[in-house]
Amino acid sequence: MEAVMDVGIYEAKSKLSQLVEKAEAGEEVILTRRGRPVAKIVNVAPAARRNRALLLREIRALARRVKIPKRVSIRDIVAEGRD
Repeated sequence: MEAVMDVGIYEAKSKLSQLVEKAEAGEEVILTRRGRPVAKIVNVAPAARRNRALLLREIRALARRVKIPKRVSIRDIVAEGRD
């Protein structure tokens, strides 16, 4: 499980490089203003993996719905195009 760190915006201004390093290492950094969360710094890689996994699920679901003939030869396709 990733660690979560709360940091005030004022403090974050002076420690941005360190906070980005923590995010790269997998830690989630929550930026706060007057104690209220307003933004989050996270590693981009996990989101990219989730997006890729979502795309694969969508492609597989589409492939199950699309009906493709079992055997179609190139000759048949070419012949059909010439007709």
